Amino acid sequence: MDTRTLSALALREAIRRGDASAEQAVTDALAAIADRNPELNAFITVDADRALTRARSLDAASDKSGALHGVPVAIKDTICVRGMRATAGSHILDGYQPPYDATAVARLERAGAIVLGKTNCDEFAMGSSTEHSAFGPTRNPHDLTRTPGGSSGGSAAAVAAHLAPLALGSDTGGSVRQPAALCGLVGARPTYGRVSRYGLIAFASSLDQIGPFGRTVADTALMQDVIEGPDDHDATCRAAAAPACSSALDAGCRGLRIGVPRHLLEDGIDDGVRRAIETTLAYLADAGATIDDVELPYSRYAIPVYYLVATAEASSNLARFDGVRYGHRTASTGTLGEMYATTRREGFGAEVKRRIMLGTYALSAGYYEAFYLKAQHVRSLIRQDFDRALDGRHAIALPTSPTTAFRLGEKVDDPLQMYLSDVFTVGPSLAGLPSISVPAGQAEGLPVGLQLTGRAWDDATVYRIAAAVERGVSR
Repeated sequence: MDTRTLSALALREAIRRGDASAEQAVTDALAAIADRNPELNAFITVDADRALTRARSLDAASDKSGALHGVPVAIKDTICVRGMRATAGSHILDGYQPPYDATAVARLERAGAIVLGKTNCDEFAMGSSTEHSAFGPTRNPHDLTRTPGGSSGGSAAAVAAHLAPLALGSDTGGSVRQPAALCGLVGARPTYGRVSRYGLIAFASSLDQIGPFGRTVADTALMQDVIEGPDDHDATCRAAAAPACSSALDAGCRGLRIGVPRHLLEDGIDDGVRRAIETTLAYLADAGATIDDVELPYSRYAIPVYYLVATAEASSNLARFDGVRYGHRTASTGTLGEMYATTRREGFGAEVKRRIMLGTYALSAGYYEAFYLKAQHVRSLIRQDFDRALDGRHAIALPTSPTTAFRLGEKVDDPLQMYLSDVFTVGPSLAGLPSISVPAGQAEGLPVGLQLTGRAWDDATVYRIAAAVERGVSR
């Protein structure tokens, strides 16, 4: 049995039956990484000894009831794993090994999952192509000349290339959903506060959220079920009366109402992407869903609002990287202030410096009200747009990305064009709503993703509709 071709659910069941073992699953995954990772650059850290030791321990255990018993997983390198190098894709964290696990990682391991290693990402999750990594770009398994998306491109590439059946990413403005779309995967951003951020290296704290990648909706829902729940380590993570994401995957979409903001589909979208989305929406209508038009009038401001709020929070969060407590410290001598400045100049890449400067400017005296405060006001209007559009509806549907995977190098020197890759994903992030990307066919041989955004805490319905899309696309 080649465990690499199995879904996470199928692998778990095979291990429970004795048709496969956790050690075999890890050995197969490590062989796949050795074969494909040199060309993909999906993993930047692999701990084979740790994974094999844990697999043998799980195989020897009498209790194999864990929801992910024996299933290998990949972890984005913005998420802490105890004793395993954490870089956030940056040289400024050179040598850092966290002394603790992120809550999401601890919950995965309690469920029987096995961490293979850490995946590549845009530095501090700031990017849409995984080209802004200190460790080089990741390549899309569907076409090695193209990006896998970002910032969680390493996690997406690992799952798409069958190096791991599941992976964790982090999503601030689309960093799980957009790479999922570009790599032909399912990727979800949970309702803000449904998954603990403890152990996630912060970019923008009011936007950051850990989310799962899988090759199927059922796998992805299971992973979210495992990692979610209240956590005393994260004051923004709370309990809510909400059904499990896996609870209604077979219920279909008959009787559900889905809104489509067609005014956002008029410009800037590849024709092939538009056709794939329309075909998928037609299938949902045939399957019994009601598809109607909605308006999101403030969505045209989502990109500038996001890049003011996120950069301002990044400016604050990244102030802690100063060369004193951990990570890189310059070898240059001088005053304390010179040490801070030189360390940060040497350790941060160009995109991170750009965003820190934008955020610092937006927060500075004389500009705070004109930029940051105004952005927060408009953020509230964007949330109200979604609330109105979702009143009486179960989800809002849009393309996840306006294009298929673009070529490496195509946008890296044009920040505005790169930022526009997130034009459909930043709105749900600003509103804190559950949002999922599910494969919706192809355009010119490359994957297209449909984004479904639901009401707060109603992640289960979003997964339900995604499962209906999956059945229709696979027909």
